[in-house]
Amino acid sequence: MRLSRLALPALALAALPTLAAAQDPNRTAILARQGQMELLQLHGGVLFGMARGNIDYDAELASLAAGNILAVTTLDQSLLWPEGSGVGEATEETRALPAIWEDNATFMGHWSDLGLAAEALAEAAGGGLESMQAAIGPLGQSCSGCHESFRQSN
Repeated sequence: MRLSRLALPALALAALPTLAAAQDPNRTAILARQGQMELLQLHGGVLFGMARGNIDYDAELASLAAGNILAVTTLDQSLLWPEGSGVGEATEETRALPAIWEDNATFMGHWSDLGLAAEALAEAAGGGLESMQAAIGPLGQSCSGCHESFRQSN
């Protein structure tokens, strides 16, 4: 008897994501990829702040931030970009342009480029301000290159 009183609320809670997905099956993917981008922005903000002199350079913090960027770039993207989850298609707010699905190879190529830039940055970030500054440029270029073609501007 006691198990069934606990099981019913647990089953109800477990069903909530399923019910939300039934309303918009792409909602979870959109929110997950937006969270991924927010992580990149958070850690990139620390590094770009250091590179510009707005934040004092700290080798340990730079290494941490660069390592977290690298970790995000290693996440498999296959579940984050389902067709029908772009601007004008999804019920959830998104800035993902249809070009992502029209030219997915180029889009995923940008993600791969971001990963390569993140690897170089992770190696350089803790080695001094100049080393980090040299490695952060390609990361920013990778972000910009993708956003120009595949993200709706503000």
